[in-house]
Amino acid sequence: MDGALWMYAVLALATALPLLPNSAILAGAGALAAVGRLQLSLVLLVPLAGAIAGDLAVYWAGTRARGRVLGWVVRNPRRRAAMGWAASRVGRHGVPAVIAMRFVPSGRFVGGLTTGIVGFGRRRYLLGAGVAELIFVSYTVGLGYTGGLVAASSGSALIIGPGVSLLVAGVAAAAQGMSCRRAARVRRVSAAV
Repeated sequence: MDGALWMYAVLALATALPLLPNSAILAGAGALAAVGRLQLSLVLLVPLAGAIAGDLAVYWAGTRARGRVLGWVVRNPRRRAAMGWAASRVGRHGVPAVIAMRFVPSGRFVGGLTTGIVGFGRRRYLLGAGVAELIFVSYTVGLGYTGGLVAASSGSALIIGPGVSLLVAGVAAAAQGMSCRRAARVRRVSAAV
């Protein structure tokens, strides 16, 4: 574990930068913790602290550069739509919206910037960002840790990969089916009215 300090620095940096994909790094660190190469508590705490610091930096940028950011946003229809979507969700749902935005592609950046621009309270934002990052870091590291334990054992790793793939595909198919049924119900109600 002596040479592992650089890995903790990579974890902090990878999670502090909001637009940097970091799931593979976190899962890999979890797998290394499972085989004793990294300390699990640090693999959880370092990225959590880095992610919260990154979220607060984006929020702070939104509060400090409100006018300049809004000028940059309104020049592009996609950015304007993303910010409008995030602002309406935060305005309607508050802290749960901050938590949910962490799991939307680019939502961590757009959500943090938007909450700063619209004046969402810093403590409430920190609560939502902290909960979201705790969930994200713990399940990503946990999946890597579990994978590391399984891979270190016998041939069970050959079953886990296809099993997880089938599970994810099944959940996606079920969600799509529920969405289609709901849309059909809405169409039927709209047609009846």
